[in-house]
Amino acid sequence: MLHELHIESLGVIDRLDLVLGAGLTALPGETGAGKTMLVEAISLLVGGRADSMMVRPGAAEARVEGRFVVGDDEYVVARVIPADGRSRAYVNGRLATVSNLAELGERTVDLHGQHAHQSLLSTAEQRDALDRWCGTDLGPLRAARARLTEIDAALAALGGDTRSRAREVDLLRFQVNELQAAAIRGSDEDRELEAEHDVLAGAVEYRALAEAAVAALTDDGGAGDVLGAALRSIAGRAPFADLESRLRSLVAEAGDVAAELRAKAEQIDEDPERLTAVRDRMQLLRDLRRKYGDSLAEVLAFQAEVEARLAELEGYEERVAQLEQERVRAEADERRAAEAVWATRRGGADALAAEVQTHLRELAMPHVTVAVQVGDDAPGDDVSFLIAANPGSPLLPLSRVASGGELARTMLALRLVLSEAPDTLVFDEVDAGIGGAAAVAVGRSLAALGDRHQVLVVTHLAQVAALADTHVVVSKQVRDGVTVATATAVDGDLRVDEVARMLSGDAAASAARRHAAELLGHRAKRSRG
Repeated sequence: MLHELHIESLGVIDRLDLVLGAGLTALPGETGAGKTMLVEAISLLVGGRADSMMVRPGAAEARVEGRFVVGDDEYVVARVIPADGRSRAYVNGRLATVSNLAELGERTVDLHGQHAHQSLLSTAEQRDALDRWCGTDLGPLRAARARLTEIDAALAALGGDTRSRAREVDLLRFQVNELQAAAIRGSDEDRELEAEHDVLAGAVEYRALAEAAVAALTDDGGAGDVLGAALRSIAGRAPFADLESRLRSLVAEAGDVAAELRAKAEQIDEDPERLTAVRDRMQLLRDLRRKYGDSLAEVLAFQAEVEARLAELEGYEERVAQLEQERVRAEADERRAAEAVWATRRGGADALAAEVQTHLRELAMPHVTVAVQVGDDAPGDDVSFLIAANPGSPLLPLSRVASGGELARTMLALRLVLSEAPDTLVFDEVDAGIGGAAAVAVGRSLAALGDRHQVLVVTHLAQVAALADTHVVVSKQVRDGVTVATATAVDGDLRVDEVARMLSGDAAASAARRHAAELLGHRAKRSRG
């Protein structure tokens, strides 16, 4: 809902602040006072077209701000129109695009009249409106279409035409054969080979080093003899009993190490053939990593993928036959669901048109004909609301209705019939060219709509203004030779004066005041009812 509106230097409006509430708000005033400029201001906030001609003469720029509350969220939207240059938009103080404002406007405001922002003029909105009216169950149709899309994607993924599929099979088979022939033993095989290569390549050196170590431990004068001499020096001496035990362990350990070194050295043989084989294997694994992954783990994962893909393509005919059978069933499901949707839409179209037509004939369009057209092909997505305002006139889409007043009344009738709409509805020219009982009918319809939505209506009719929950007078004054518009909420005697002025042009005329009080009394009775 739109809670506050601030305008600066827009058309005849110098500066204006307006606090808006729920229900029906009437915006009457004399011609040229700036009523329609209020609607233009709201249009700018929801992405309407900006024109530098809107800027008040002598001002550098025009500015419009609005505070919207949508559920638990609050938005402060601003639009700045410079006298020279492109307009700017802001949402909650941050720069935004006009399309951002339009997206927000789709959820918050609908303008009806001579303005472009009218959601029900689009085919998609008309189709959605009909579906809400009919209670169309679109679930089965959406599910069937999703299944068809899934099957088509699976068929496409199997491989395109025969030639491209054959080329892919050849490539995959080569890759699978190469990887299977390599028979990688595990993700650590390359590291294991590197360790083995190190031993084989340094076999002579490693044996010599081991033999030197054994000699250092076992030769005369070596570590073994030195440890033995140390042990004999303290053996049996009470003060060194604990150290004697440790020395005995060292002597034994030196002997064990010497034996293991000798055994290890004997196991290290020069094996040129094995060294060559290890080097070849290492090169093969490097080649595979270069082509298929940074590590053997990635190469093995790639192998699993290509094996699965090859198996899928080699079983192509069987898989295609299976998918095509599933597609036949899915197409049948989609046709049945589409026909069910089409039947629901066709069944509700005439009833919706009849109810809208009934409302319109009460709104000073006594000869109007309304039709809701549904496409001949299931599911009937091509939905169009048609109207002929006068006898003998052809039925035309709403977007081609010439009169702003007729279009606004048509939108009013549609909003009365349809249960869903944005929080804020703005009507301009809805009462153009009508009076008497028709004016009362328009006022009552707007008031009824105000029970469910925030409704703003620019009006010239006392019958409409008297039924509003809030009466805001838009007037103009001349200050220093410049026309300035103001907007003031009125109530009590001031409201009686304004309604009387709208009736006769003379707020002081007693007959007009009596009639005004009577009209306002009807509003009071409605509120109590």
